[in-house]
Amino acid sequence: MEIDIKEAPTLPGVYIFKGARDKVLYIGKAKNLRNRLRAYSVDNPSLDLRKASMVRLVKAVQWIVTDSELEALILEASLIKQHRPRFNIILRDDKAYPYLRITITEQWPKVEVVRRLSDDGNLYFGPYVPSQSMWEALSVIRRHFLIRKCRHRLDKPMRPCIQHQMKRCLAPCAGLISRAQYMSHVEDVRLFLSGKRTELIDRYRQKMEAYAEALMYEEAAIMRDKIQRLERALEQQKVISPELGDLDVIGWDFDDYKHNAAFNVLFIRKGVLIGAKDFFIKDTSVSDEAEAAESFIRGFYGKGVEPPPKVLLKGPIEDMDIHVQWLRMKRGGDVQFEIPTTDREIDIMHMAVNNAILHRRAKTQGTTDEVLMQIKERLELTMLPSTIGVFDISTLSGSESSGGFIYWANGDFQRDLYRRVRIKTVSGVDDYSMMTETIERILGKLEAPQIPSLLIVDGGKGHLETALLALTKLGISTQVVSIAKRPDRVFLPSGRVIDITDRQKSSILLRSLRDEAHRYVITFHREQRRKRLFTSVLEEIPGIGPKRRLALIRHFGSLKALKNSSPEEIAAVKGFDKKTAEKVYEAISKTNEYPV
Repeated sequence: MEIDIKEAPTLPGVYIFKGARDKVLYIGKAKNLRNRLRAYSVDNPSLDLRKASMVRLVKAVQWIVTDSELEALILEASLIKQHRPRFNIILRDDKAYPYLRITITEQWPKVEVVRRLSDDGNLYFGPYVPSQSMWEALSVIRRHFLIRKCRHRLDKPMRPCIQHQMKRCLAPCAGLISRAQYMSHVEDVRLFLSGKRTELIDRYRQKMEAYAEALMYEEAAIMRDKIQRLERALEQQKVISPELGDLDVIGWDFDDYKHNAAFNVLFIRKGVLIGAKDFFIKDTSVSDEAEAAESFIRGFYGKGVEPPPKVLLKGPIEDMDIHVQWLRMKRGGDVQFEIPTTDREIDIMHMAVNNAILHRRAKTQGTTDEVLMQIKERLELTMLPSTIGVFDISTLSGSESSGGFIYWANGDFQRDLYRRVRIKTVSGVDDYSMMTETIERILGKLEAPQIPSLLIVDGGKGHLETALLALTKLGISTQVVSIAKRPDRVFLPSGRVIDITDRQKSSILLRSLRDEAHRYVITFHREQRRKRLFTSVLEEIPGIGPKRRLALIRHFGSLKALKNSSPEEIAAVKGFDKKTAEKVYEAISKTNEYPV
């Protein structure tokens, strides 16, 4: 179905895609509903394969207008939780994470495990992920701090239980300790859970010395042993960096061709790593890692996890400010998203990202080998295509023609081996000659070990023959096929044609490789055309030479940005005075051209 957006408002809100039998397929939010829905047009060349396949299933579109972007985000999270749509990122781990609560609102506080935070005046610590670290902390508290474990009301005196006989409880139930003394022990628990190691040990040393000065040697010896046991217990805690305080660290790894995503969250409280959690989301419907991260953050903090004052992210996400507002509302206090800047933060993020990479590879490595074996058999290859290179070209009536090459290995796109060139030797529209130049210039500079075990060229039978001739000229022997669009077909050197319009994993990978090459080269082509247009318009302005043109290009980046600027903003660019700026502003205002 072609999505009809004529009636869609230009207001913030939530949109709902429905399929057959009114089943909810996808729920999204938007600052401007009409603009966002326009992006789902089947004619949109930037619509990726997965979203295009989703749009083909859409039978109806519903939208709900909200008063603000924040309200749209909150409503979207609620609806996703309610409907669990097929094409939204859904966290399968729906457990509420455990916290430790000190019930300081009671006369005789205790420590207990809870899975929901409440604004009840008590102290909460956590979350503990995995929960084993929480049980270890609770075990230390029960062995060393001697506060009560029972749930009795203690409003009437009673006989001490076996915990007191085992010297595991101070027995406030029997009136064997004053409340002031008992609360001193509760404060020790608070310091322990807050990660204030030095302050806690210092308190115990002061008590030990006080006992020794009072000639209470037995009590001093007990305190000495307690210090030693506590120091051993604290050594097991992984101290990251005390100055970091409370923060969550979210690192991720995103697979561009399968659209699998893995996330690793490190929970740091008072500089101590109290837990870590891995998440794997298979076959997401999103097109890039920023979109995947945004959906993950919304799902993760939307299920009862209280955010700390700072959340460290691998990179920016869409609508960061709105998400910050949402988390501040959930926390009831300040929350900031930050990208690592200090060496310590960069090191911690590196740890989280590496864990995410390992987790994703552990989940998908076997699948990758199976897909490559399937490709080998379907394309009649003589060896497993463990490395794959893809060529594509982009031109518009022979203008600013470009060629590009992408590289895939070990289940991932290897962006450090991507290459792109501006076509120099071909004038006019000649796809075959452009492909020949691109292959010769790029492969001619690659080292022998970097030559892929399978080369793919974008196009049909003629492009395949062109690639084979270019490789012969270079003296390179490797496996080659071509992939054509509409319909998606693979041309083999044997003359056979393979249909890859199906949903087999090998077909999805082959189409994704071709689409990634197309995205890469067309982006470069558009950049070249944009710069050419920008430069050509500026060349017509008297008194604007190469230096000034370059300064404007670097400062504004596009003709549209320059046209939307004021004379004062232009005058602020190095090399421009007020008079020259007004001349540029006047000339630019008269043109109707915009960058492509």
